[in-house]
Amino acid sequence: MAGWRTIGVIGGMGPAATADFLRLLVAGVPAARDSDHPRILIDSNPQVPDRNAALAGRGPSPGPVLAEMAQRLMAQGAQVLAMPCNAAHGWAGAVRAVADDAFIDIVDAALAAAMVHRPARVGVIAIGATLDLNLYGRGAVPVVAADPARVQPLIDRIKAGDTGAEVVGAMNQIAADLVVDGADVVIAACTEVPLVLSAGAVPVPFVDTTAALAAATLAAARLA
Repeated sequence: MAGWRTIGVIGGMGPAATADFLRLLVAGVPAARDSDHPRILIDSNPQVPDRNAALAGRGPSPGPVLAEMAQRLMAQGAQVLAMPCNAAHGWAGAVRAVADDAFIDIVDAALAAAMVHRPARVGVIAIGATLDLNLYGRGAVPVVAADPARVQPLIDRIKAGDTGAEVVGAMNQIAADLVVDGADVVIAACTEVPLVLSAGAVPVPFVDTTAALAAATLAAARLA
């Protein structure tokens, strides 16, 4: 089994999505024993300023808090950093300023996973901040986005612990509508979305951004 660099997780946005990311990091290692896994340092900080509010000018920027979290993780020994929140990547520059090449970008990881399918049009399920920041607009193909007015209430319910049939059904319908609108790949561009939406419910290839980030993080952390 290969050795590992230490992974640092800038998390808490929200806590359930961070826990899902940790689950995928563990599942992504073909380990026979505990010692086959990488060391993972997690700063799950639900007090990071709200990304929607910051972008709308109704709250402070999350940038300084994210940079402080990155700096603290690196001081504790993290050599690879990941942030399982799409919207927070609007302030990724603050993290890169202290982490440089140690930072693995969730948007880059997700777009790379989507491009494997050679899509003509990518569907994105995201909150308003992610869309307003045009984080997925840097891809090589056009993007069709779900209406954030439909997505945000579901994300709020998931963050509050509601992953029941009503929320699942509504998220499935959003994905189906993106396909009707021409998407031939659907990206769950909010890390709460994969908590209720699975690949089996989407009639085209589905990109779980949390899973894409976990795979990219493990690839960067693995020592030759």
